[in-house]
Amino acid sequence: MEPASKTYIGIDPGYAITGYGIISKVGNKLSVVDYGAITTKAGVDFPQRLLTINDTIRGILDIYKPDYMSIEELFLYRNTTTAIGTAQARGVVILEAARAGIPVYEFTPAQVKLAVTGYGKADKNQVSQMVMRLLNLKEMPKPDDVTDALAMAICLANTGTGFAGKAVSGYQYGRYGYSKRNEFG
Repeated sequence: MEPASKTYIGIDPGYAITGYGIISKVGNKLSVVDYGAITTKAGVDFPQRLLTINDTIRGILDIYKPDYMSIEELFLYRNTTTAIGTAQARGVVILEAARAGIPVYEFTPAQVKLAVTGYGKADKNQVSQMVMRLLNLKEMPKPDDVTDALAMAICLANTGTGFAGKAVSGYQYGRYGYSKRNEFG
């Protein structure tokens, strides 16, 4: 009996560029299904930029119907404005996954590097080279956000859902060692 195929979408969120990468896994074999970037232009009203991301992600999820989504966990930015915009783009993507019934898992950049290269402090070039090798790509996907999204998908496909946390906001119960019982009595 042939092993079941699972499809994973990785997301590198941003409000200027949101990278996405869709892969499938059968047994231990990974293959590319599709990848690309959703871009929005500076100067366009921010709600319209979010709507573009929303509508495009909805279309991608409707076409490919992935089994799982992995998305980069937000980390502290020096530029608060950038962090807030990225968080809003991330929220739009997670909302569409919820609408489609797709479980969302989040990873830190170090977790992705470790899962893809075996070294949690790998540089971008090392990660890109391994993405190309693991997915048998002839050339590096551009822009870097796309390679990062493919790495996110590989990370979840290779580590499974037990390694990842379900996507939550850092203050919600269930993350970082807090439980609903401890927090709410």
